[in-house]
Amino acid sequence: MLNDTSSARLLRLLEFVNTENSRSAHHLEQPNGEATGTLPDWLSLVVAPLENQLRIDSLLAARLEGVSRSRVNTAIRRGLVQVDGRRVKPSERLPAGTLLHYQIPPPPPEGPIPEDVPLDILHQDDVLVVVNKPPGMVVHPAKGHWSGTLTAALAHHFRQLSGAGGPHRPGIVHRLDRDTSGVIAIACTDEAHAALTHQFQNRTVEKEYLAIVSPPPSRDQDRIDRSIGVHPWQREKMAVRDDEGSRSAVTRYEVTLRRGRFASVALFPETGRTHQLRVHLASIGSPVVADRLYSGRGWLKRSELTGNRADDDTLLTRQALHARRLSLRHPVSGKVMVFEAPVPPDLAQVLQLLQS
Repeated sequence: MLNDTSSARLLRLLEFVNTENSRSAHHLEQPNGEATGTLPDWLSLVVAPLENQLRIDSLLAARLEGVSRSRVNTAIRRGLVQVDGRRVKPSERLPAGTLLHYQIPPPPPEGPIPEDVPLDILHQDDVLVVVNKPPGMVVHPAKGHWSGTLTAALAHHFRQLSGAGGPHRPGIVHRLDRDTSGVIAIACTDEAHAALTHQFQNRTVEKEYLAIVSPPPSRDQDRIDRSIGVHPWQREKMAVRDDEGSRSAVTRYEVTLRRGRFASVALFPETGRTHQLRVHLASIGSPVVADRLYSGRGWLKRSELTGNRADDDTLLTRQALHARRLSLRHPVSGKVMVFEAPVPPDLAQVLQLLQS
């Protein structure tokens, strides 16, 4: 056991060692050949007696002011925390006196990083932009999808975007799922954002979607009025629910084409809940084709449409859902404007096979 005097002397010694080693640590090589210009210098510390056998991630988060444990874990996974030149694990426990070298990258900037991603712009003026979003593009940054987003592309193409939705969602008034293509409106000013939000909340915006479903609905047209909430045990999904955590959701639909086990459907959502159209169609037994979450399969093969087993081409690897039309009032002039996005090639090919 160390007495108070011995502990104080040891801590002063450790502080001296930390300072000396932080000077020499600058000469450590970056893991995997990373460019040194993108990271801060290597620093060092010595595990103190009171930190004996403490987890490395907990130790660094406690020592480094303003650095969260998640940032420490990210640095560890990138090989930016080392002992004797070897990588460590977040859960590893070190004895007192161990010399630890580390680099903690700066936190990500507020808001999306502009990226030169092409956009199909349907309309553009000083306060309103309307884009035909391609399938596979995430609207705003989220876990696992930090680049290639619509907001990153917007930040590159437009100098001014509304900040009313927060720093990570500039201009975003409403959203489309990653694999849903079609029309999406963007606000360039906070005033335009407020005016558009008011229209969406008051259900004066008219939206029309195209979906390909299997099997076809039993009715040619109907109105689905079923509340939606988070799925009780699959948190990435939504579900039809009738409890305190659910919200009212209404969708009208019309079948536009029936061919065997498939149908094309026009959808007119009256509300805008997460996954609403996909959940509602699945709830009546006609899920969207190639909808991995709600149909159980994330693909569609040509043979399923032609009946020829030799047709092994994959036609779809995303849900067959497209935001075809959007009607709203211009946030400044009040003029009714209608925007339409052409059916993308993958869905057009499926529709052509169904019609033939």
